[in-house]
Amino acid sequence: MKYDIKNLGLAKKGKLRIEWANEYMKVLSLIRKDFEKDKPLKGLRIACCLHVTTETANLALTLKAGGAEVSICASNPLSTQDDVAASLVKDLRISTFAVKGEDNRKYYSHINAVLDNRPHITMDDGADLVSTIHKERNGLVGDILGGTEETTTGVIRLRSLEKSGLLKYPIIAVNDADTKHLFDNRYGTGQSTVDGITRSTNILLAGANFVVCGYGWCGRGVAMRARGMGSNVTIVEADPLKALEAVMDGYNVMPVKDACRGADIVVTLTGDISVLRKEHFEVMKNGAIIANSGHFNVEIDIPALERMSKKKRRIREFVDEYTLRSGKRINLLGEGRLVNLAAAEGHPASVMDMSFANQALAAEYVAKNYKKLDKKVYRVPEFIDRNIARLKLESLGVKIDSLTAEQKKYLESWEMGT
Repeated sequence: MKYDIKNLGLAKKGKLRIEWANEYMKVLSLIRKDFEKDKPLKGLRIACCLHVTTETANLALTLKAGGAEVSICASNPLSTQDDVAASLVKDLRISTFAVKGEDNRKYYSHINAVLDNRPHITMDDGADLVSTIHKERNGLVGDILGGTEETTTGVIRLRSLEKSGLLKYPIIAVNDADTKHLFDNRYGTGQSTVDGITRSTNILLAGANFVVCGYGWCGRGVAMRARGMGSNVTIVEADPLKALEAVMDGYNVMPVKDACRGADIVVTLTGDISVLRKEHFEVMKNGAIIANSGHFNVEIDIPALERMSKKKRRIREFVDEYTLRSGKRINLLGEGRLVNLAAAEGHPASVMDMSFANQALAAEYVAKNYKKLDKKVYRVPEFIDRNIARLKLESLGVKIDSLTAEQKKYLESWEMGT
């Protein structure tokens, strides 16, 4: 078994943390039991480019239970939990290529390492695996049945690939499942981003001027949590409908340059490039904190910040203090990477339970239906989405009503009115 990790000696700690996460992943545990019995992935090789965390380890265990040969690399250089990577190798016998803090060269060598196993299914978080196949490893396409993608950023990239007519195999957009983006993006990102900010800085959020750039589901979640902690929240948006929604939700809404003037904290969650730029750094106040919780670190123009600065120092473990030529200081968290994973532990296991249930069942769906799928980006089938919601409610001990025959008939009929 091939692997490249930091230290196998960390495996004991990682194993315990994986077991802890599993306690809060009831839906995935139920799917694992079915997979152990039915082996829907038997004989298939699955390459995963995901955040190497305790929750991901439980997904890998589920895929392996389904009969798959699994290999994993990191989808972000700073998101790897090294003890989990060690346990994946030592205890779960899964080929893992991930080291926290790896540079870009090592990052892409790890992506190629999992691709060397000639996967039948790809499982992506940001589409770097798929883009590498399309740019450099075209020879693998003949073996690939399909893939899955978990992030908003990745789905945007893949839809662009589809629109240009270049997508070479079908992809299931796990991010578009309601049981993913309505919960993982909003409640998972909301809580874990605020957690990453507070862990890395130990600042008080009550009374702070907190700017959220992007009012998608992730931005909504962060804004909700920041307001709940007592911050004065301002939203930055380019989409008029989302901006209007933010106004109706009771937030201040203004252009990014205006919002930056009085901000104590600015967080980007847009999926786009250069949201915070030179002109924004120039108007920020002394000591402003900037962070990113979008998938890639391109949302903050870090090269521009470097050029503007006369001094840089690591003032706390996940805080880089940039001193501009004017003497003003700006603090960047987690090197501009996903702050919730770079400086904290990422999403809570109970919300990743639904996201990874979608991943596992989407992989099963690809394995069973790949001959019917075109080279397109597909939503997760509705029956999978609803089944995960039902299982999650059951795991929480929540019961809901069922429609009567009369109610069903009424909803399906056009004849019945007032």
